[in-house]
Amino acid sequence: DATVAHRQAERKDPARHASKYLPNSSMVDDMDLVFKALADASRRRLLDRLHANQGQTLGALACGLEMTRQAVSQHLSLLEAANLIATVRRGREKLHYLNPVPIHQAHARWIAKFERPRLDGLFDLKQRLETPSPKGNRDGKA
Repeated sequence: DATVAHRQAERKDPARHASKYLPNSSMVDDMDLVFKALADASRRRLLDRLHANQGQTLGALACGLEMTRQAVSQHLSLLEAANLIATVRRGREKLHYLNPVPIHQAHARWIAKFERPRLDGLFDLKQRLETPSPKGNRDGKA
């Protein structure tokens, strides 16, 4: 059956499953998947739960959330496609673990480079304000 074959292919390649939720899926890169995964509050909540307690099953992650196990499973599939979680089979259980590397990469590429100049500017301003100026010169220049 074609549907069964399609589902099996999605299990082997979670990115293929996730790409159907993204526009222009032929041009999707890894960072697109990360930002798409992080854009949803429910997925961020799942990542927070994994951060607090690694190695949880689908049932444990779904417990206490106002969504079905199927919805949690779909969110986990997108997180796995974005490489934000890793899974390990232990018998009949599938354990989920947080992988913080893609978040670090996003921070390094998109946040840190914008943050650095501002922090440097604030540091320079602090230094100038805290350095005593010579008598009679308010701007600190000699």
